[in-house]
Amino acid sequence: MAPKEIDGAEVAKHNSRENGVWIVVHDHVYDVTDFLDEHPGGAEIILRYAGKDATEEYDPIHPPEAIKDNLEPEKQLGPLKKGTLKEEPKAEEPASTPAATSTQVVTVQEPYVKPSLDQILSLHDFEAVARMTMSRRGWNYYSSGADDEITMRENYNAYQRVWFRPRVLRNVGTIDYSTKILGFDSSMPVYITATALGKLGHPEGEVCLTKAAHEHNVIQMIPTLASCSFDEMVDAAAPGQVQFLQLYVNSDRSRTRKIIKHAAKRGVKALFITVDAPQLGRREKDMRTKFEGNASAHQTKGGDAVQRDSGAARAISSFIDPGLCWNDIPELREAAGKMKVLLKGVQCWEDAVLAAEAGVDGIVLSNHGGRQLDFAPAAITILPEVVQQLNHRGLLFKADGTRFEILIDGGVRRATDVLKAVALGATAVGIGRPMIYAMSGYGTEGVSRALQILKDEFEMNMRLIGAPTLQHVNPSMVDISALRTPNVGPTAYATNYELMMPAGIKSKL
Repeated sequence: MAPKEIDGAEVAKHNSRENGVWIVVHDHVYDVTDFLDEHPGGAEIILRYAGKDATEEYDPIHPPEAIKDNLEPEKQLGPLKKGTLKEEPKAEEPASTPAATSTQVVTVQEPYVKPSLDQILSLHDFEAVARMTMSRRGWNYYSSGADDEITMRENYNAYQRVWFRPRVLRNVGTIDYSTKILGFDSSMPVYITATALGKLGHPEGEVCLTKAAHEHNVIQMIPTLASCSFDEMVDAAAPGQVQFLQLYVNSDRSRTRKIIKHAAKRGVKALFITVDAPQLGRREKDMRTKFEGNASAHQTKGGDAVQRDSGAARAISSFIDPGLCWNDIPELREAAGKMKVLLKGVQCWEDAVLAAEAGVDGIVLSNHGGRQLDFAPAAITILPEVVQQLNHRGLLFKADGTRFEILIDGGVRRATDVLKAVALGATAVGIGRPMIYAMSGYGTEGVSRALQILKDEFEMNMRLIGAPTLQHVNPSMVDISALRTPNVGPTAYATNYELMMPAGIKSKL
């Protein structure tokens, strides 16, 4: 017997704690009253949609089955009777137009015409297209950094202070930029690092990254806070495709162990424990968006004040355990079993040493894309001293001959950036924002194009610096004498960078 359809008028009555809270997601009605205070994003967001259709808000920030997985069967009330729920007037999305930068005002033809993929020549181009075509909410979430965004800009700028020392008259007829990351083959020293909420950029979300990663034989790191479910991304992978998992540790450790166990069962090869986010940073561009969905203008009933400045990041992250410490690492390593374990978010050599002494397989030097602590160092600036200190203490190579892996991320836009990191001792570099910008504008084909651009850059630049293989890319090939000396100047990145705007001025003009 088909389940009884629920009238929209009945749903609309359940719009507060006192009356019960029902919401509609994908034409099904759910009673979330008892789940309000367990929701990782807080009760306020759910209460905005009490008695309403929450699908538009739900989709970009939740895996498809999340609501079913978290609610008892008796709370999954049944299908909505079509045409019976009053639609809320939609808030108009401000037009996606360019904003002023520190060096110039970008002018474009109206209406904006998205370039064809063959016109995209660099990762900067993908960012420019995303900025013009994404919703303001999505753009503000992806592009935002902490506080005044000094660190986010420094992540990119720091690479401009490392110069090559090219060698000539070397046989560079054949170029090989393939490598191994944690012992797994990769076509280049690049992996797609974890970025959250892929469906804010593209309706297919992170599976676009999965498919393109397979096409180009690079590794995808699956994010905890993806729009697609973990299993969707694993199912989208080809047989034998290598995937890593980025993990935020939950205050409820049983949930964390469950996630790790499931990842191991599904064949994930490495666990990247994020250690730089005991609390999410203030990302003011994102916060100014204020979750401007259909219900954002409505005050909730029952005394639950709406937190109107939360932004996407804070709305999905309250479960992260601020009590995570070094004493927890052995337990997490044990739970990981045969998976490799790395700490993602190390920001000084002292913690790199502690990580190696704790027995993990490696680290990611990272400041979370400049989204956590403003004035945290760019990874490339601390890489030389991290390598030096680990080597000095005999921690760079383990007793079995395997290397303590040092990966870095943040600010990479060119293969030359990656080569500089490899020369200074990194195994590989994680690229995040450029991949989701490529996905946002062009889906899987865009990500594939971005990876091919990097391959083309690797071949050209390795030939020009005189390095036929990555083994030839060593410290003698770079000059880092200016690494600690800031420099300023107009660049393609500066053109894409959107200035922080004070209160009262929209971040997209």
